[in-house]
Amino acid sequence: MAQARVKARTSRASRKESMFGDRFSLFAESLLTGVWIAVACLGVVTYPAAFAAGARHLRRRIGHEVGGWREFGADFRAALRRGWAVGLAGWAVAGAVWVDVLAARAGIPGGPFVGAVGLFALIAVVVALLRAAAVWTPEASWRALLSDAGRRTLLDPAGSFLIVGGLGVVALSAAFVAPLAVPVLGAVAAAAVAVEERYRHR
Repeated sequence: MAQARVKARTSRASRKESMFGDRFSLFAESLLTGVWIAVACLGVVTYPAAFAAGARHLRRRIGHEVGGWREFGADFRAALRRGWAVGLAGWAVAGAVWVDVLAARAGIPGGPFVGAVGLFALIAVVVALLRAAAVWTPEASWRALLSDAGRRTLLDPAGSFLIVGGLGVVALSAAFVAPLAVPVLGAVAAAAVAVEERYRHR
């Protein structure tokens, strides 16, 4: 009887250690993926494809599938075929919001309101983009992904807020020590994947 209790305690301890090891390994993988995403984002309009490839790499890691830099590169190239247009559109939206902010600072009547609306709209677009990237697959259409992600952004405000929190962590990391923002990009991709998994199992 005593031996059975000892074996049970040992088994529980082993499971806890294994769970801790898996979570720490996933966290480390997320940071490495952040570096890959940062490198892939250097193309200016390549950031949607970079996050899509990073999210798919992390989904493989969660599913205990084999995958590394080569698979990430293949996914990145596949996502870039249509993703570059999404990246270009994203910069256009950011430019429009910047004009709104300048109008608000210039003291134009209604400028502060327009600037606030534009800023919130930009945040919503970024969250929808990350949610779309989190579920991207090579055969998926970016238009369909973004349309569905936009609905989920509104219907799942808690999940969207978690992603905004991740973006806040990136901003704070960059404010304190700029290079820290690079690996944290992987944590944002991991957060988007987790939010989408949570929404799928609701």
